[in-house]
Amino acid sequence: MANSPEASQGDVQSQDHQDLPKAVDLSHHLSQLSKARKPSYMKQMMKHYGRPGLLVLGGGLPHPDCFPFTSLESNILPADTFSDTAAGLVPSLLPQREVPAPATGKRISVPKHVPAGSVALGLARTMQYDLSRGIRTLQSLVHELSVLFFKPAYSDFSTLVHTGNTEGWARIVHTLLNPGDSLLVEEWAYTSAIHTALPLGVHMVAVPTDIHGLKPDALRGILDGWNDNSRGFKRPRLLYINPVGQNPCGYTISGERKKEIYEICVEFDIIITEDDPYYFMQEGPYVPKEERSCSAIESADQFMKSLEPSFLKYDRQGRVIRMDSFSKTLAPGLRLGWYTCGPGLAERLERQAELSTQAPGGLAQTLVTELLVNTWGIPGYIRWLQGLRAQYTARRDTFVDAITEEFNWSVSEGKGEYEGANVYHGSLKEHGPNGRALISFVPPTSGMFCWIRVHFNGLPPPVTTPGSDEGTGTHEGQFWARMMEEGLLILPGWMFRGESERPAVDPNAIGHYRVSYSDGTGHNMQKACKLLSKALASYFRETTDKS
Repeated sequence: MANSPEASQGDVQSQDHQDLPKAVDLSHHLSQLSKARKPSYMKQMMKHYGRPGLLVLGGGLPHPDCFPFTSLESNILPADTFSDTAAGLVPSLLPQREVPAPATGKRISVPKHVPAGSVALGLARTMQYDLSRGIRTLQSLVHELSVLFFKPAYSDFSTLVHTGNTEGWARIVHTLLNPGDSLLVEEWAYTSAIHTALPLGVHMVAVPTDIHGLKPDALRGILDGWNDNSRGFKRPRLLYINPVGQNPCGYTISGERKKEIYEICVEFDIIITEDDPYYFMQEGPYVPKEERSCSAIESADQFMKSLEPSFLKYDRQGRVIRMDSFSKTLAPGLRLGWYTCGPGLAERLERQAELSTQAPGGLAQTLVTELLVNTWGIPGYIRWLQGLRAQYTARRDTFVDAITEEFNWSVSEGKGEYEGANVYHGSLKEHGPNGRALISFVPPTSGMFCWIRVHFNGLPPPVTTPGSDEGTGTHEGQFWARMMEEGLLILPGWMFRGESERPAVDPNAIGHYRVSYSDGTGHNMQKACKLLSKALASYFRETTDKS
């Protein structure tokens, strides 16, 4: 469908939510910058474009004949390319020489020009300057996806496209936070999210977590006991949370816990940013290789019901800003995603885009719209997501299989922060079956990452030199350097601390490391685990010898 410049977000709001409450006014949360932001004069003029009989010579729009693109064409994989069970073939885990030929898909083609009044996409329109809310057909698509998957509990929610969750989060930071404000984050949090806010002088307030996610009682304790004077800054008004496939820990927050967290945020007037790019990679508990069986093929309805609900399901006030992205489900280079939030917040986020990114790239919008609206359709996209989940479940299983084969393991029922999970404790094979456990982890239940702990307890303090930092002055940092020497790059825990100045765990006692299983072959995962074992053996041997 050709984009209609005068279309408003309200035009794509569904009518079947009218019996639900409306969003509350949260304008008191806006930053001074956001309050001062006015609509773009240039974008405001675009609402007049397309008016019958209007001669437009005011826009400064490049003429479409000067676009070098005459069409946009691509071969598209079938939506059912991947098996929807983890027992199916995962070509990307195979060595390159063994990868089968890709499935033959449909060829799509988008011309430059389409007839006047046509609903088809045309590059003359989609590659032109436009409103920040994007292609009209794409607006309708993301709204429909939010209704279908997330089911907001209020009637007047808005959806708004953005250029990926990194930029989406940056907009939220500038819209809601003033210099010197504070931000609630998980104990271990996505490092780029933290570093987006730090240049504003924002203070991080880390909330303790367990293997099931952010702890509601800990959140309440922080807010109940808050004292501006003792803390040195005001109580937080914003929570950043990554609830599914949490980066870096890999846990999944249940709907029940989300509801608890939401009610606390209502009580203390906190806005929740739900950053959820791994939502459809809900892999479930790890099952050891010898206990696995072929699971039955799921229907689309069964797949959707198996997903933990979003915070939006419990949001009756419009205080959740959910960010979704096509980066993990289609491709990160598209730089395309969307917000689902209250209309007042959406309007402020749109105003910021008008004078920064303007709108997501026309090529990306065109490709995604042609794929999901005109080729696969939503049923096809759901089938693709089923296959995607199966692919990453198999990848998770392949990595956990590899690491469990490289060490001697004992498995125990978790206690304390690990209650309800199986904890794997590993010792070096060269130390025999009763060797000291040097490494432990809980298999991830979602996403792309496994969070590994290395136990340095009992080692002498690390040897440091003047100027040592987190990367060189702790056992965590020095063991990371040892792995690099062995040829293995994984990410150290200090990068992900919610409060870097107040680490939750002494990095000289326990080191944390994020391992990605998203893009390696099975062989490379096995090799990585061997390098990890080799680095552990040499580091503990040499560190002990120095004592």
